[in-house]
Amino acid sequence: MATKMKVLLTKDVEHLGVAGDIKEVSGGYGRNYLLPQGMAVIATRGAIKQAEERLSAQRKREAVMRQEAQVLAQRMAGVTLTFVERVGENDRLFGSVTASDIADKLHAALGVEIDRRRIELDEPIKRIGDFVVHYRVMTGVIAEVKVVVNAAEGNA
Repeated sequence: MATKMKVLLTKDVEHLGVAGDIKEVSGGYGRNYLLPQGMAVIATRGAIKQAEERLSAQRKREAVMRQEAQVLAQRMAGVTLTFVERVGENDRLFGSVTASDIADKLHAALGVEIDRRRIELDEPIKRIGDFVVHYRVMTGVIAEVKVVVNAAEGNA
């Protein structure tokens, strides 16, 4: 007769659940694997209450972060970045406008630290024109930034 035990997961466990879930598992699995690995604790009332408080605090922090991210996304939506570059034939740039260039201009325009890896740019911009570039502020919050690339004086 297999014994069962209730455990509170402290980490995400594949094929079982996510941190904060209460699961009923076999006694051997719980005692020999989950508890020693620190993936779970025995589901006592105190442990459950503590996990709920921790989860509540985490949700509040995430809500504040999401609010700040949406404010930043709105600020970014009103920004137009203008680059003046040297061009050759067929309006192609001699160099290119990269995610790092865009991040530097955004940082100068907004005064906020910008991570170039969050700029969604399939390939560097190599021609003049107007472009819309997406910036992933956080999961689920994406800002659109308008990028204008013009020809430098004397290049037309």
